[in-house]
Amino acid sequence: MFRAAVSLSVSGARSLTWTRLRCTAPLAQRCYSHGGKQETDEEFDARWVNYFNKADIDSWELRKGMNTLIGYDLVPEPKILDAALRACRRLDDLATAIRILEAVKDKSGPHKDIYPYLIQELRPTLDELGISTPEELGMDKL
Repeated sequence: MFRAAVSLSVSGARSLTWTRLRCTAPLAQRCYSHGGKQETDEEFDARWVNYFNKADIDSWELRKGMNTLIGYDLVPEPKILDAALRACRRLDDLATAIRILEAVKDKSGPHKDIYPYLIQELRPTLDELGISTPEELGMDKL
């Protein structure tokens, strides 16, 4: 009789455990949609252009902004890159300017027509600021 009571209590404890797990499982679902206002492409571009056009931007903010921007699933528009390159010039940071161009080339990935388009659009800015592309510096042959 004691054996039957123990086995009944053990199976009863198991059913309570399973019941509790089943009750908490639906609570673990999450809703990842924040329901907020979606940012348009123009607003996104304006936000980043304003970020890089800040008069008091420092090297850390420039690198942080580019790291965040490159982390997105997109290739930045030429006007954003123009603002970033001008920020590099204000900071007298040629190395970061070249890294930006390298990152954009890498971000373009298998789409071989994006990077030449960006360079074509940025050519007046590059010439004005005296920034050479990685290809002009021979860095693509390393």
